[in-house]
Order: sequence, then structure tokens, then C-alpha cells
Amino acid sequence: MSNYIERFSAQERVLHWIVTGSFFTLLLSGLGLYSRLFNGYFTLFGGGRNAIAVHKIAGVVFFLSSLYMYLSHRKEVATFDADDRRWIEQRGGYLSREATHFNIGKYNPGQKLFALFIGAATLLLGVTGIFIWAPASFPRWLVQLSLLVHGLFFVLSVMFVIVHVYLATIGNPGTIEAMLWGRVTRPWARKHHPKWYKDVKSMNFRKEVH
Repeated sequence: MSNYIERFSAQERVLHWIVTGSFFTLLLSGLGLYSRLFNGYFTLFGGGRNAIAVHKIAGVVFFLSSLYMYLSHRKEVATFDADDRRWIEQRGGYLSREATHFNIGKYNPGQKLFALFIGAATLLLGVTGIFIWAPASFPRWLVQLSLLVHGLFFVLSVMFVIVHVYLATIGNPGTIEAMLWGRVTRPWARKHHPKWYKDVKSMNFRKEVH
């Protein structure tokens, strides 16, 4: 029996990295638009005009891919059971010195909340981005409100992504391998997502029997 089990398919990983790549392209091309303090980042794209063009293209790619990813996992990330509520009450055990174990499915509540936030942020950033894209076509107050909401969710998204990257790498060693190679070790699955691991084992057993 292999020591590894599949966590993400090739299609899921490709989609995740398209979302990731377009997000960081938006981040780098958008910093100079967010504040003059970051105008130096325009040089990465050959100037401000090019940065704006790249920002618009990356925005369309991010909006479509991120929304598709959210809708593909909507049922899994929008459902919270009793075990998830216990995880939330104890903040995932991250603030405790004692080892705490939770009976968690494929995604823990932190990952689910992150997915829900990114889904909402994608929608808001996309809609406000349309008003900012062609400001002369919309009322001034709507464009100004869109700039405010766009900037706010830009900052919040960066903060959430920093936490997400930390927890997927340094915070929980072995997690990033799932998105790189599609598989995780059985001990990792038993420790972090025991309910999901039990379901996968049961499903594989039924396949072998039939």
C-alpha cells in the first residue's frame, strides 16, 4: 500500500495556480495604482500604461478562474458541521500550547472561511473593476465608491493571502505538497484531516471490492 493518497487532481492544481499567478500579477501591477508610493513597481511592466493594461487582463483571468474555482467547491466550503464549529470555538488550536486534535473533513473551517472570503472578494473586485475600467460611462459617485471598495478588498485580500501562504507552508509542513504534486502522506492526512482520510480509505476499499 502506497504511503501517499491523492488530495487534488491535476485540473484542480492547474486552476489553483492560474488563480495564484493572476492574483500576484494583479498585486504587482496594482500597487502603483493603489498609491504613488509604489509607482516604482510600474517599471516591472515597462511603465504605467503597460501596468494598467496587464492589470486589466490579469483581472479578467483572475475573476473567471477564481469564480469558477469557488463555484466548483461551493458545497464543500459553505457547509459547517459540529466538528467545524468546535474547531472555530477553539480557534483551530493555534492559540493553545496543548496539542489539540479535530475530526476535520477535506477542508478545515479556516480554509472554508478563506474560500468564502475570496469568493466574495472576487465578485466585489470584479464588479467594482468594471466601473473603474470605464469611469466616463458611469456616475461619478459610483466610480468613487468602487475605488473605495476595490482598494479596501485589495488590502484585505493581500492580508488573507499572506496568512494562507504561511499556513500552507511554514505553519503546516506538508500542506503545500498537495498543491504541487497532488498527493499527501497518509500520516499528514490522518493528523490534519482525519474525517476526509477515513472517507478516502472507505472509498478506495469499496473500489477494490468491486
